[in-house]
Formats: sequence, C-alpha cells, structure tokens
Amino acid sequence: MTAVHGTSFEGGGGRREGVAAVHGTSFEGGGGRREGVAAVHGTSFEGGGGRREGMTRVGRVERTTKETSVVVEINLDGTGQVDVSTGVGFYDHMLDQLGRHGLFDLTVKTDGDLHIDTHHTIEDTSLALGAAFKQALGDKRGIVRFANASVPLDESLAQVTVDLSGRPFLVHTEPEGIAPMIGTYDTTMTRHILESFVAQAQIALHVHVPYGRNAHHIVECQFKALARALRYASEIDPRQTGIPSTKGAL
Repeated sequence: MTAVHGTSFEGGGGRREGVAAVHGTSFEGGGGRREGVAAVHGTSFEGGGGRREGMTRVGRVERTTKETSVVVEINLDGTGQVDVSTGVGFYDHMLDQLGRHGLFDLTVKTDGDLHIDTHHTIEDTSLALGAAFKQALGDKRGIVRFANASVPLDESLAQVTVDLSGRPFLVHTEPEGIAPMIGTYDTTMTRHILESFVAQAQIALHVHVPYGRNAHHIVECQFKALARALRYASEIDPRQTGIPSTKGAL
C-alpha cells in the first residue's frame, strides 16, 4: 500500500483544498540571511535565449539560528564536485547523490544541535539548499523548465517530475512500513526534506516510489532521480528565446 501526500505552498491564494500546508522557515530576523549571501554570478544570455560561453549560475545562502548554522553554495553549471558535511552521515550521502548526479557543484556546511536529534540540522539545510537553488536559477530565462527522471536502485524505483514554476507544490509517495532508521537518519525526514526544499526553491515536485523493499534503496533512488530531473529542468534550451511561460515570468 502506498500513501499519497500533496502539499501546497501557494502565497496569496493560501492553502489549496484537500492538501496539507507546510510552514516554511523564513530567512529573516535573528536567524535571517546575512548580507551579501544571495547571488547569481555571471548569468548572461545571447539574444534573449541560449547560454553564452562561460556562463555560471551560482546561489549561496548562509543561515544562522539558535539551532543551526548553515552555509550552502550551488553551481548549476558545474561538474558534480561535492563538499558536504552536516554531521548526519546518511544525509551527507544523499546530498552527495544530488550534486554528483545533477552535475551541480555543491558545498554544504552545517553545524546543528545534534545533541537533541537530527531534525533541525536536516530541515534547515534543506531550506537553505532550496533557497540557494532558486537564487542560482535567476529569472529562469532560457531554461527547459519541465523534466522527469526514473531511476532504479536494485529492487526500488523512483519516478520524479519537476516544474520550475515559481509555485511550490509537493506530491510524494513511497512504500509504507519501511525501516524507521538508516543509521542516525530518520526515514520520515525524506518527505520533510522535499517539503522544505520545495518551499524555498518554489518548484512543483512529484516524487513517486511505486515499489521497493530496502529503506536505503528507497530513499537513495529518490535523491538520484531528483538530481537528474533538476539537472534536466534547469539546463539552458538553445531554442528558448526567453522565459518559458505564457505569462512572461516564473
């Protein structure tokens, strides 16, 4: 049996009927975003579309609260170079999958209150990662926008579809009754990682694992498929002459 959970994060329109809202953490106040931490570096386009030689899309976020201190930097046009340290071994392993299979250069440094548990560390890192991804996309001019990827890992299969729409929404399914822990990683955090990332990245994301047995495989194939889908959706389409939306903005 598979449970389906839809999460809406719409702004002025509020929560959609029949879905659960997740309250995203803002980057303001005492734990807010530090000066100069958000940047898209060197983004340029030829004739409103296409990518110029040497273009680099980079987002960087530093986030400090009483619970965690997080630094995330992501280069969407990288080669999959990853330097990650959160203190949660399996989560580090999943972030490594995200960077390497997405061909994103990814740096993550988190110092969290692991003496309590791993929740704040994982949540705040995911929020910062989503914010950095959004920053790196810039105005989304020339991107593919929509993408999907299916990735197997032995007996498990993950199917991910993404729309870099500017409207946060998550649909997530995975087999019920999987092992509750992988090392110090609480497997119920997988959905919350995606919720947190989606809330800040402002994307629509559908992640489905129709079958699987091993908890490690079930979680890992989701991150690998997510990496591929994000990579394909954020790539520059040489035929795209502007922002891929009839509204003219995403």
